[in-house]
Amino acid sequence: MTGKFPKKCVSIIVLTFFILSIYSLSAECVYAPAAINPIFQKGMSYVTWTKDGFMGKRSDESLQSMAESGINYVAVIPTWYQEDFDSTEIKATDRTPSDESIRHVIRKAHALRMAVLLKPHIDLIHNDGYSRGDIGFQTEEKWYAWLASYQKFITHYARIAQEERVQIFCIGTELTFASSRTEMWHNNIIPKVRNIYTGKITYAANWDEYKGVEFWADLDYAGIDAYFPLCTKIDPTYEDIKEGWASWLANLEKWQADIDKPVIFTECGYCSADSAPKKPWEEAFGGKANMEMQAYCYRAVFETFWDKSWFYGVYWWNWNTYPQSGGESNRGFTPQNKLALNYIKEWYSKPVDTAFRLAKKPQDASAEEIDNRIAVASAMRAANKKNVPITGELADRPRSMYKQQ
Repeated sequence: MTGKFPKKCVSIIVLTFFILSIYSLSAECVYAPAAINPIFQKGMSYVTWTKDGFMGKRSDESLQSMAESGINYVAVIPTWYQEDFDSTEIKATDRTPSDESIRHVIRKAHALRMAVLLKPHIDLIHNDGYSRGDIGFQTEEKWYAWLASYQKFITHYARIAQEERVQIFCIGTELTFASSRTEMWHNNIIPKVRNIYTGKITYAANWDEYKGVEFWADLDYAGIDAYFPLCTKIDPTYEDIKEGWASWLANLEKWQADIDKPVIFTECGYCSADSAPKKPWEEAFGGKANMEMQAYCYRAVFETFWDKSWFYGVYWWNWNTYPQSGGESNRGFTPQNKLALNYIKEWYSKPVDTAFRLAKKPQDASAEEIDNRIAVASAMRAANKKNVPITGELADRPRSMYKQQ
């Protein structure tokens, strides 16, 4: 009896351990915050500049209309602010969506079977011709002070991303001068985010910045806010606009081959105006609305990039928090209730050839699709100032007259 008892105990222990191991692995798969393989993102940027803008009936209805348009990834964008380009304190203001509002919109998006990219922004309160791309300092002391404030800002949202099972997290947006301090990102910002958030991460480089970023190897996706100028003609045809992508495409393909990362357009957008292909980053404050010009620009992006094996999606700028936004007389960026939305619906209804994209990788497409379903299903288990769109910083902005120390 004494000889048999230990064997029985061992058998029970081994069986119990085996069952618990299977349960543990299963739970790990179900609650994985992001897929193992790159996922094609049929995206849209969703933004507000009010505390409760992401909450309430109108926002929920707007998200519903987004989901019905074929969008499967939502870039949720909260913004913090600093006074000037050389200020070291980054802070939330009354134009920053509350954490409760952020959590609400993430859960609502997941409930609608859309995955989420959480993409925190910084803007300047007093721009004076400068932008977030010019943030920088002449002394190391100020750089360290700003870094401490930035880490507080970015890890705050990394925690929300982790707790809400967000699929992708963006560690910075259009910080052209600050992104040149590679060691700051490699040794400080990225490790701190990784220690908190276990999903996929990206950085959103401005269209004139992406080649200068040297920490792409530390990230899962290389992101570009793709406001590339496409045409200078006064009245361009669709062919003129599409041809405008030719040289940019060649540069992008060479760069992507060098970094060997899947590429997403973390932003891309166009006003409904004549100026859309000339200066895509600018608001159209005058003139007549031009729905066709905006639609041409959308079509050119889809036709140029959709079948590129290294391209994994686009987040259009931008969808507003009220479903009646846009319309035929609106010159703004939103595609809501406009001709451009037809192109979104058409292209986002197309199947994505993931096997083609992964052909040069060891993983197979079916594994990617399974991981994506698990990630989204997992996330679903969780659940009076005027909005003025601020997008893709001016390409001809004045450059700060200082150098990195």
